[in-house]
Amino acid sequence: MVEVTVTPQSSLADRPVQIRVRGLSPSQLVTLRASLVDEQGECFQARAFFRADGAGEVDPGCHAALGGSYAGVWPMGVFWFLQPDTLFRRLIKRDVAGSPFLVRLEVFDGLCLVTGPQDQPLASCVAERWYVCPGMQRVPIREGRVRGALFLPP
Repeated sequence: MVEVTVTPQSSLADRPVQIRVRGLSPSQLVTLRASLVDEQGECFQARAFFRADGAGEVDPGCHAALGGSYAGVWPMGVFWFLQPDTLFRRLIKRDVAGSPFLVRLEVFDGLCLVTGPQDQPLASCVAERWYVCPGMQRVPIREGRVRGALFLPP
């Protein structure tokens, strides 16, 4: 049975995570896709093509992506190379304290350039990417023409 995992499953957005795919056939070609929907309902995604090692595993931190949104060894590549489905959109988190970005990771058999509703992933999981740690205090700043927010750790 194919399994994709993200460790830790919940983390701050600037912290690295480890992605692993297990249960593949040796040398199997797969597509790893990351996708998220932002607060405006815009979809962002990245994909990378990998060949499983002799044990039937893929680790983007050790194995080079053969193509897709990027090529080479990029442990966080599917997070860093997220692109909007609609041109000229930017990935911006407005509610940094209230909710995380939920990044869905999916593994597809073979090279999948485009996936539709009929395409079923071999495995999937969801990673939470938070922008502030629990207990963080947000202090609004309004001084003259200066506007901003000060984030104080617990």
